[in-house]
Amino acid sequence: MTASRILVVDDEADIRELLREILTEEGYEVEVASGAAQARAARAAGVQDLVLLDIWMPDTDGISLLREWSETRGYDCPVVMMSGHGTVETAVEATRLGAFDFVEKPLSLTKLLRTVERALDAGRRKRMAMRAQPGTLAVPIGKGRATQLLRERVQQVAPSASAVLFVGEAGSGREAYARYLHSLSARAARPFTVVVAASLAADPAAALFGTSTEGRIEPGVLERAAGGTLYLNGIEDLNAEAQRLLMGAIEQQGYVRVGGGDRLPLDVRWVSSALEGFDQRPGAEPFRRDLFAYLGVITLKVPPLRDYAEDVPDLLRYYVDRLVDDQHLPLRRFSVAAQNRLRNYPWPGNVGELRNLVQRVLILGHGEEIGLEEVERELAERRSADEPLVKQDLLALPLREAREQFERAYLQQQLLLCNGKVGQLAKRVGMERTHLYRKLRALGVDFRQLGED
Repeated sequence: MTASRILVVDDEADIRELLREILTEEGYEVEVASGAAQARAARAAGVQDLVLLDIWMPDTDGISLLREWSETRGYDCPVVMMSGHGTVETAVEATRLGAFDFVEKPLSLTKLLRTVERALDAGRRKRMAMRAQPGTLAVPIGKGRATQLLRERVQQVAPSASAVLFVGEAGSGREAYARYLHSLSARAARPFTVVVAASLAADPAAALFGTSTEGRIEPGVLERAAGGTLYLNGIEDLNAEAQRLLMGAIEQQGYVRVGGGDRLPLDVRWVSSALEGFDQRPGAEPFRRDLFAYLGVITLKVPPLRDYAEDVPDLLRYYVDRLVDDQHLPLRRFSVAAQNRLRNYPWPGNVGELRNLVQRVLILGHGEEIGLEEVERELAERRSADEPLVKQDLLALPLREAREQFERAYLQQQLLLCNGKVGQLAKRVGMERTHLYRKLRALGVDFRQLGED
């Protein structure tokens, strides 16, 4: 398991640096803040396992900050209060607001470290209990700018009743954001129902509306999701009949079970996902414009993991913790070198691929540490030369091979943009034509075939 993250909030620089040094030597990852403003920013930017919070600070006191945090849904990080001249009333108020413990200054390092261990252990047990409960708030992991912006957008649109469409690559975590949106909405206490759009292909009417046969009722997904959120996963797989039925139910705000007579009201929050640009892909089945416009009233783009690689260490740590807790897998941690390598991997399968990699190394590996060599073996087994250039793991190749692979993919794509005309290509890439011909032949790029295509 990667190091636990601790946020130290204290206006005294000497104490901040002393705690940073001691806790770092103990193997923890430490971040410091000199006051409430920096503490709020640190909390918004990432996920902490523990906060050491001073009470007496010049801008906002620790009790007020703790009260502010306690009123924020989903904030379950344990907080240990610190004070050089605390009172019983202050300690009681801190405990009432959810503080885990209270330590006095000057700090006894033995007591502090023991309190830190207890608080971290309590935090882990609380997270396990929360994951076992349906409907608990699960905030998508990430402190990078891309994930922060998306979380803020989700928080902004969650209170409304508008349909939301999440677009992005496969495995990018679209469902995680859909669940987050549901947990922040007025329907959070009601069902979050997932429907894989492809599963509606065989008998969309029965699947959507349910059936009524000789008094026996089999509810459909619209009825099961009533009052809650219906998440349509992969709307690009909806066939024409399913699209027609959905649009009819939306327009009429109701539906009738197959074989039934009573009209049932439509009462769901529509949240969907789609591959970006799915309706423009060659050979794609036409998608109804009216249905697309309704489902995509608000469209949010979920970025691919390669766009926020700085979050990879946090994601590795999260999935190690989760798999160890949920599946009782052996506890292992990624070395710094392994984490750095994975930060520079393009993740063509996005967060889903990262989760699978963590699960494999926990099951198949040995020893407490997951090292660079083990990670390289895992990546090598799954390397594909057919991936688009932006998703290829060029760092795994020798320099010469990586350069050739890049040049080949680059010139092939540029040649397609020039309609196979080498003269235009030479101007576009800034190369002399004779030299460009030699380069294309050396790289095995068949410019004649590309021109015909």
